[in-house]
Amino acid sequence: MADAFKNLINPTIIAFAAEHLQRAAASFDAQAFVRSATAGLDSLEFKARAMHVCDALQMYLPQDFEAAAQIIERSLAPATGFDAKGEPTGLGSAHAEGVSGWMVWSLGEYVVRAGMQQPERALACLHALTQRFSAEFAIRPFLITYPQLSYSYLHRWLSDPSPHVRRLVSEGSRPRLPWGLRLQALVINPEPSWTLLRALQDDTSAYVRRSVANHLNDIAKDHPNAVAAYLHTQLQNAPKNRVALLRHASRSLIKKGHAATLAAWDLQSGLKGLANLSLHKARVVVGGQITFEIELHSHSDASQALIVDYAVHFVMASGKRSAKVFKGWKRDLTANERCVMQKSHSFKVITTRKYYAGMHALELLVNGESRGMCEFELTFK
Repeated sequence: MADAFKNLINPTIIAFAAEHLQRAAASFDAQAFVRSATAGLDSLEFKARAMHVCDALQMYLPQDFEAAAQIIERSLAPATGFDAKGEPTGLGSAHAEGVSGWMVWSLGEYVVRAGMQQPERALACLHALTQRFSAEFAIRPFLITYPQLSYSYLHRWLSDPSPHVRRLVSEGSRPRLPWGLRLQALVINPEPSWTLLRALQDDTSAYVRRSVANHLNDIAKDHPNAVAAYLHTQLQNAPKNRVALLRHASRSLIKKGHAATLAAWDLQSGLKGLANLSLHKARVVVGGQITFEIELHSHSDASQALIVDYAVHFVMASGKRSAKVFKGWKRDLTANERCVMQKSHSFKVITTRKYYAGMHALELLVNGESRGMCEFELTFK
């Protein structure tokens, strides 16, 4: 699985990109570029591959950044389109008409390395690149080095006709973007984000709105009360799509039982009644799944709005356990109602988690409040 993922950057797409770069500039030495970009590629992991290809771009694109930027822009495929639901089509894929997909990651890194002294030209190039994949990683060094200039571009791009560009406004400025350079100034003070997020939260594109939700979730990690306050104001008379966006943005705070966030969603601080968690078996083999059952019994004469999640306490290499919360159910429990819910959690092998044998635990969370825990053993056979 891991090998397949890193191989998204491979000799075939490198050769494909070389052809388009040479089409854009006959002086570009496509063969030499391919030799350099593919040398030692097999031994590298995913991000290292993107950086390695960028090293080769630095060797064979012109030293003059303006000339190099023009070659890059002429080599690009048409902008990636969108389906009827507003989702990008073919994102990450190579294109017969020009460079697109994962190669854009390396091109964006090239713009950072070669264009930092010409920020306006570099940002214009990123505007083109992001429409063929994303420039969310590449724009971040410019936000740090040239904040006033870069934010002026972000504000201008709020009304850009391309959903790719509008998404870049939110995604590129996320404080804690995975794999991206952390924007520590925004981690400390997210004030510059609010105007951008308010402008984009009702965007016509679901692709853009999902980024806004993730940006808000980033802010919530450092400023939970600020996000809760945002929810209280922005949920008032909110259209359906904004409500969905804000609920997605609240996911981490709801899982943690953050009181002000729960109040914004009219969720009680906890279940008025009884909750019971039971496992169908107390042992599971890696590759299999564990099934559990939850019983809720209301002791209230009024309806209760509940978020029912669960946490798996995984055994780590140290032997200690670390919890990860998983989404369960959103449930309105009527007066004195008793309900039973069942779910299975998979322990199939995935690239993002390494399993260790030992006594794990499963914990029931109702509106972020712990309402029971059961242990089970995870084994490899």
